[in-house]
Amino acid sequence: MNLVPGNCQAPGEPGQERHLITGFIIRRLGQSIVVLIGVTLIAYLLLYLLNAQSPNYIARVILTSRALPPAIKQFNQANFLNRSFFVQYGHFMWNLVRLRLGTSYFHSQSVKSLLANELPRDILLGGLSLIFSLLIAIPLGIAQAVKRNKTVDYVGTAVSFSLYSMPPYAIAIILIQLLSISFHIFPAEAPQGQGWLSMLEHPSGLVLPVVSLTLVSYAYFSRYMRSSALDTLAQDYIRTARAKGLPERLVLWRHLLKNSLVTVVTLVGLSIPTVITGTLIIEQVFNFPGAGLEYYLAVTQNDFQVMLAITVLVGIITVLGNLMADIGYAILDPRVRY
Repeated sequence: MNLVPGNCQAPGEPGQERHLITGFIIRRLGQSIVVLIGVTLIAYLLLYLLNAQSPNYIARVILTSRALPPAIKQFNQANFLNRSFFVQYGHFMWNLVRLRLGTSYFHSQSVKSLLANELPRDILLGGLSLIFSLLIAIPLGIAQAVKRNKTVDYVGTAVSFSLYSMPPYAIAIILIQLLSISFHIFPAEAPQGQGWLSMLEHPSGLVLPVVSLTLVSYAYFSRYMRSSALDTLAQDYIRTARAKGLPERLVLWRHLLKNSLVTVVTLVGLSIPTVITGTLIIEQVFNFPGAGLEYYLAVTQNDFQVMLAITVLVGIITVLGNLMADIGYAILDPRVRY
C-alpha cells in the first residue's frame, strides 16, 4: 500500500488539481499582461510615426489647416506631441490605466463616454449571435459526426459550406430582400435607441442583424465541431464505453461532448473580439449604432483618439479571449495543467 503523508496529496486529488489550475492561470495571466503591453506599444507607435513623418499632422487635422502656429504649438504641448516617443507613450499608458481615453473632437465628447454608449449595443448584437450560433452548431456538429455520410451530414455540410463561403454583407442583403422587402416580416433597419435597453423595446429590428451574424458564426463553428467530434469518436474510450453497454445518450453526453469542446473553446476565445470588430459590416448594412460603425467613421474622419482607443480595446479583448480559451483548456483537459 502506498501511504500518503498528512500534508501531502497524491496526484489527481482535488487539492492538487486546484493548485495546478491556479498555477496555470497565474502563468497565463502574466503572459497576457506582457502581450497587452506589446499591443499598446505597437498601436501607439503607429500613431506616433504618422505624426513624426508629417510634423504637426494630427494638430492640423483636428484644428484644420487654417490653424495658426501658436494654436498648433499649444495643442502639441497640451497633448505631449512635442515630446519624445517614450514620454508620449508613458503619458498615454498613465491615462489608459485611469481610463482617460482622450476626447473625440468630431463628437465633442470624451472617448470614454462615447464607447460607454456604443459598446453595450455591440455586446448585445455580438453576444446574442455568438450564443445562438453555439446552441445551433454544437448539437448539429455532433449529429453530423454521429450520422457521418448520412443525409443529415450531407445537408449540414452543404449548408455550412454555402454560408461559410458567403461574405457577411451578402447574407445580410439576402435576408433584407427576403424578410423585409419581399415579405415585410422584419424591418430592414436596426433600432435607433440611445441605449441598449431602449433597443430591446423594438426587438423585431434586432432579428435580421442577429440572424446574419448567427449564420456566419454557425458555419464556422459547425465545421470544427464536426471534425472534433469525428476525432473523438475514433478514440478507444468511446469504443470501450459502448462495449460496456453504456447507453448511447450517455456516451455522447459524458464522453463525446466534453472532449470535443476543446477545439470549439479555442474558436470561442478567438471569436470574442468579433463581438466588436466582426459587427462592423453588419452595422453598416443595418445602420446599427455601435462601436464597429463608430470605428469606421473614426477612420474616415481621422478621429485619432477614437481609432486608438478602439484598436487598443480590441487588442485587450483579443488577449482576454485567448486567456479564457486557455482556462477552458485547463478545465476540459487535465493534461494542459501539467
